[in-house]
Amino acid sequence: MSADWRWREVSGSAGALYVHVPFCVRKCVYCDFASWATDAADGRITRYVHSLRRQLDELAECGLLEACRTGYVGGGTPSMLGADTLSGLVRHMRACALGMQELTCEANPDSLTAEVLAAVEAGGATRLSVGVQSLADVELATLGRLHNARQAKESVRAAVATGLDVSTDLMCAIPHQTDATWAATLSEACDLGVGHLSVYPLTLEPNTPLGDRHANDDPAWNDEEVQARRMEAAQEALRKAGFVRYEVASYAREGRRCLHNMAYWTGVPYIGVGHGAASMLDRGAYHKLRTRAPQLPRLESWVERVRLRVESPWERIARAPSVCDMEFSGELLTAEQAMAEDLMLGMRLVWGIDECLIAEAASIFGKDLERTVGRLEEEGLVRLDAGGMVPTNKGWLLGNEVFGALWSLAPAEVAQLS
Repeated sequence: MSADWRWREVSGSAGALYVHVPFCVRKCVYCDFASWATDAADGRITRYVHSLRRQLDELAECGLLEACRTGYVGGGTPSMLGADTLSGLVRHMRACALGMQELTCEANPDSLTAEVLAAVEAGGATRLSVGVQSLADVELATLGRLHNARQAKESVRAAVATGLDVSTDLMCAIPHQTDATWAATLSEACDLGVGHLSVYPLTLEPNTPLGDRHANDDPAWNDEEVQARRMEAAQEALRKAGFVRYEVASYAREGRRCLHNMAYWTGVPYIGVGHGAASMLDRGAYHKLRTRAPQLPRLESWVERVRLRVESPWERIARAPSVCDMEFSGELLTAEQAMAEDLMLGMRLVWGIDECLIAEAASIFGKDLERTVGRLEEEGLVRLDAGGMVPTNKGWLLGNEVFGALWSLAPAEVAQLS
């Protein structure tokens, strides 16, 4: 199966929409996401969501959501918003992007109540992504999660019973985890009836409590050998349970892949709303955004792709609801850098990149591409298949080496948006 790269030929709309809810009951000790512990009764949360809805209206009015196929409400903890607020946000996303085929909401077991479940389904969500992480109580407690294993299983089963597509996140190479507890978590997760699983090793991020605690050591429970062994164990256990890996960290039963996830790896332009939300836009989509955000600069002719991040604090967003009030940071990519990025991201998929994209890349990079691919093939990280290129099992486990080699095809420094 080859990836769908048709969006490279389409200009002027975002194919995917991400909405960021930066609120949590409590911050987990490993988390470096743009999220803050916030009292659920804080009135600024309601005002923040009201601002997001206004900004969605503005994006729809300028045509940025005309071809939007997928939506995702992430966090933070979107389920913390409660039934009425979260369902209202979901309905508004649907109203602004009428062609949306898939809409996912993230949730945590401690706030995924029956009322939230019913409201999200009624609002038009098609998927739920539940942050389980582990099904061992001591591991959950060490990570700072608010739920225990029993609550996680009850929440996921309740979500599955609604008929929504349900995904769970599982984390390996974490404190107190053993091969046996990891195997038990995988087995129990498969028995919950979900159609999709995301599996990834813990990254010890700086400026997080867990990362700072281990800043000067190299904990054995998180070393590369442990990470590789756990990821391979997950692939085998999930294969036996009927799941197929389609991306570095994503597994699905037949017909249950996450379309929004796929968008990120196949060159689909996407737009992000809310503090910390990221966008990746082609020139046409960027020009449409500028009609609502004139504070953004005009593009020089050499810019092929723009990456943006909303830098406005969430408190400011709650007070200043329009897109024209937002502060952005960003990067400006040349055609060479955009192509190198597409090659790199495409290699996250198990079927890699097809012959059409390889041919387009060859027209840009010439012999440099041939040499790079040849070296990766010699090292056993990729293989050529029917004109395309796919990662080997070794290339999956050593993905950063593959990604780095392909990105280096465009060595010039990425220009910063100013």
